Amino acid sequence: MKNKLIPSLLLVLTFSLPLHSQDDVNLFDFWKFYTDAENVMYKSSCKLAFKQLHEREAAIAQLQTRSDYLERQKKVKEKLLELIGPFPQKTPLNPRITGVITKGDFRVEKVLFESIPGYYVTAALFIPEKLKGKAPAIVYACGHTANGFRSETYQHIIINLVKKGFIVLAFDPVGQGERLQYYDEKEGKSRFGPTTEHSYPGAQCYISGHSPSRYFVWDGIRCVDYLLSRKEVDPERIGMTGRSGGGTQTAYTAAIDERILAAAPECFITRMEYVLKSIGPQDAEQNLVHMLSEGLDHADLLEVRAPRPGLMITTTRDFFSIQGARETYSEVKQFYEAMEAEDRMHMVEDDDGHASTKKNREAMYAFFQKYLENPGNPEDLEVEVFEERDLWVTESGQLSTSLESETLYSLNRKMVKNQHARLKQLRRSEDFNERAIRVAEEAKQLSGFQSPGHPGKAVFSGRYVEKDHILEKYLLQGSGDYMLPAALYRPLEKQAHEVFLFLHGQGMEHAAHKDSLLIRSLLQKGYAVLLFDVPGTGSLGPGYLKGDAYIDNTSFNQWFAGILTHKSIVGMRAEDILRITHFIENEMGEFKHISALASGPVGSELLHAAVFNERIQNLVLIQPFLSFADIAETRDYTPAFIPSTVAGAIEAYDLPDLMAALCPRKVLIINPLAADGEPAGDKEKSCFLSYPNIVYTQKGVIDHF
Repeated sequence: MKNKLIPSLLLVLTFSLPLHSQDDVNLFDFWKFYTDAENVMYKSSCKLAFKQLHEREAAIAQLQTRSDYLERQKKVKEKLLELIGPFPQKTPLNPRITGVITKGDFRVEKVLFESIPGYYVTAALFIPEKLKGKAPAIVYACGHTANGFRSETYQHIIINLVKKGFIVLAFDPVGQGERLQYYDEKEGKSRFGPTTEHSYPGAQCYISGHSPSRYFVWDGIRCVDYLLSRKEVDPERIGMTGRSGGGTQTAYTAAIDERILAAAPECFITRMEYVLKSIGPQDAEQNLVHMLSEGLDHADLLEVRAPRPGLMITTTRDFFSIQGARETYSEVKQFYEAMEAEDRMHMVEDDDGHASTKKNREAMYAFFQKYLENPGNPEDLEVEVFEERDLWVTESGQLSTSLESETLYSLNRKMVKNQHARLKQLRRSEDFNERAIRVAEEAKQLSGFQSPGHPGKAVFSGRYVEKDHILEKYLLQGSGDYMLPAALYRPLEKQAHEVFLFLHGQGMEHAAHKDSLLIRSLLQKGYAVLLFDVPGTGSLGPGYLKGDAYIDNTSFNQWFAGILTHKSIVGMRAEDILRITHFIENEMGEFKHISALASGPVGSELLHAAVFNERIQNLVLIQPFLSFADIAETRDYTPAFIPSTVAGAIEAYDLPDLMAALCPRKVLIINPLAADGEPAGDKEKSCFLSYPNIVYTQKGVIDHF
């Protein structure tokens, strides 16, 4: 395109008639076979996940000897440490007892300690009276209750355990109890529920390249550290249990910390195949970065512990599939049998939903009584629980209003600032051309992008001739088992040899009706315009899966699926954008030049695609966000930006690096947005656009940016 690009687009809001109302760009009303089109993004992620899980099963099937199982154990432990860690250095816990409650046959010490400097954990240590020597101790991890371990359900279990002679340390997971991260003092509660308290900052952890579970597991490890600092505790008899989210923490922590002798995760363990086919990936701490692509499943969390005692506590109507639990148990038993410890792995199930039942509780009490050598009656007792306020560790009942504790966001923000600083240093020290090549390769690897093969046959789906333009509709093969809808507008007169690809975050139908002035302006200047949808947008989204972290009409859980499989939404969409360009090249020979326009967060996907393919000669980004790092560093970011981010990218590149890599091609950015969704100010523009500006200036083509 000639230098008319920028003035042409800046004048699109001059008076112009809209497109004809009969211009219908919908394709799936006609192609009835593709009625499931809105689910293609999630189901494509699942198909890849199932392939990865099948490869894992094949690897397990090859294990025969005890040494085979031990070698598998070793590799899994290394992978878990890699995917969850690295963990911070252990620093002084600085524990404080903020109150003591005496309750007849036991007492409760309200405990505050620092898991990481300035990062406080609120907990309660339940201690039986009249202990005879050192006693066994259990870490209790609660599920997703807003009030943490103070829930009546969890108190019932904890008090039963302490009455049976166990010391119990119950603690609040971050985002629950007294550790709410988005606490509204006026409302007296978080602006989010517990799962979103985890996933909203958890997404920022993923952007930095780290599994948010590292903080949850680290809290569990430091709980063990605290127990071992107490003279009442026998260090050789440590156990851990918890239900739901507490089952997650128990499984992960006990897989890492070998000081935990006996572990009993409740209502969590299943198989990821069934998770993906039912409820979908759950909140952030449950999903390790590249967990499935690295060949791990729930069974690995238990197998890595063999021959240490384990108990799976399950229910038949749990949303964590009982079928998956049974199959996992069968596999895990093989590991214990190979190590001649089959009598140390157990499973109990009861007929109920996602709940704690009397039968299951009594099986858990008996399990710990046996393996922590604390014999007694496993009967589930009726007990008197405390009022929630009685178990407050802080004066106000919230760290945010008592001690201003660090949060997932604040801890991760420090990491991101360091990563961003390293990126800036790389930009200063590396040759522009060499960096552009390296950025392209790293963006492909980190996003999971794979170069599209043959584009496949395009299905011509109708032509409409109007007085000033022609509309043609096509179905094109996508990167998975789905078709991409596309609508090509051609001017009737003075057609240029250039086509604009137009990708809108809200879909092609939205673009056709709401951006008709822009489309008509381009048509009047002789350009053809190709509208299309990519997975998760328009007619190819949003899909049935909303998940437990559905924030402002954005499913974080679908994005988590891409993190598990190492196939990001950005990578998937970039592949499809290039399939569109291949269609233009192969089927539309009259177009000698391809330019592209993206509206909204999908500008990220277009930037990636353009860096991966030089045929896209000019880019226009309308209201894009400018940086992954900006999202991770902004406490109250816009959820809609998350699907267009790449986990771990800022270790190697950010969107400004992609912009710079496009030089000397032309890039026009219109009304960019800051991470909070507001118009980017001078500070954001200076911070995130200075590097591409420098590159374009140094190469003598500043007017191209």
